[in-house]
Amino acid sequence: MPFLTAGYEADRRRFLALLKEKSYEKRKVILSSGRESDFYIDCKQTTLDAEGAVLCGRLFFEMLAEGEMPEAVGGITLGADPIVTAVSLTSALRGKPIPAFIIRKEPKKHGTAQWVEGTKNLRPGMKVAIVEDVVTTGASTLRAIERAEESGLEVSRVLCIVDRNEGGADAVVGRGYRLESMFLKEDVENA
Repeated sequence: MPFLTAGYEADRRRFLALLKEKSYEKRKVILSSGRESDFYIDCKQTTLDAEGAVLCGRLFFEMLAEGEMPEAVGGITLGADPIVTAVSLTSALRGKPIPAFIIRKEPKKHGTAQWVEGTKNLRPGMKVAIVEDVVTTGASTLRAIERAEESGLEVSRVLCIVDRNEGGADAVVGRGYRLESMFLKEDVENA
C-alpha cells in the first residue's frame, strides 16, 4: 500500500514499539466483551502519551488520505477520545481540517440528552470515519456506527489501531463495512 509521506513506515515502527512498551501486557484479563484473554492491549496508555498522540494522529491521517477522506472522525468514548483529537489536530496542521466527534456510551442525563458530542461541527448526511483503539468482537464498533447513523451521519470508513483477530472484522463486514486495521494483535505481540 503506497503512503503519502516518506516517514510513514518510520512512524509506524515507532508507534508499534510504543504500543508494545506501554500498552501490551501478558496477563489474564476479562475483556469488555466478557471473554477471558491471556493478554491485554490498553491503547490509551500510548495514545495519551505525547509522542504516541502525535504518531497516532499522523498514522490515522495517512490511512484516511489513502481512501475517500471523511468529513469528520469519531468514535466511542473513552478509547476513541485521544484518537479523534489527534486525527483532527493533525488534519488541521496538514491544511485539511477534519472535525472530531465523540459518541457517549449512554445519552447525556441532562441538558440536550444527546449521544454525540461535537454536533455543531457536523451536519446530516456528512461522511464520517469511525475509529477504535482495539477491536475484539466488534460490538462497540457496531454501536458507534449505529449511534452515528442514528444521528444522521453516513459512516464511510471504519478504522482501528489493533484488531485482535477475534471476530470483530467479520462482524463489521457483516454490517456492510470494512475494518481497516493499523496493526493486528500478532504485530504487537511480536514487536
